[in-house]
Amino acid sequence: MPSVIGLLEERERAAAERVEVLRAEADRVLAALREAELDWERFVVARETVVEVLAGPDGVAKADTPVLGDSEPSPSPSPSPSGAVPGSVVPAWCEGLVVAVLSLEYQRIMAVLTAGEGALSCKELAAGLGVEPVAAKVEGVRSKANRLVRQGWLVKEPSGRFALSAGVRGAGS
Repeated sequence: MPSVIGLLEERERAAAERVEVLRAEADRVLAALREAELDWERFVVARETVVEVLAGPDGVAKADTPVLGDSEPSPSPSPSPSGAVPGSVVPAWCEGLVVAVLSLEYQRIMAVLTAGEGALSCKELAAGLGVEPVAAKVEGVRSKANRLVRQGWLVKEPSGRFALSAGVRGAGS
């Protein structure tokens, strides 16, 4: 007759083996997740870059420029006083234009810069947004900040740091 201690040790070994198998599986899944997230981030940045390139220098998408893969042309979003939709074109800043015309992701960048002490680096912006400090995500923030620079909402210092343009009042404007 097997002893109680022997039976417990046998079950303990089986449980330890199961834990090791599950840890290995979790490591494999996490590695696959990291790869998938990197792929996804590359596509997001690529899409944003294509939209940016297809937009004219005035920031308005050209209506006669088809985007590969689109079965029908998508309407060019226009800023609205109630706030823009995600993925919308950043309007050129002018006196009297409020941050609310920007999509939420751009409003968040403006809010971080408003709350910050002076100009912020891209990594500091990403940290302020709660973005994971991996290269792909920081580059996504840099892309958005550069778009805000081109449209006059932000200025980019020679050091690469971003600050609100003169006259822009930040998240509350």
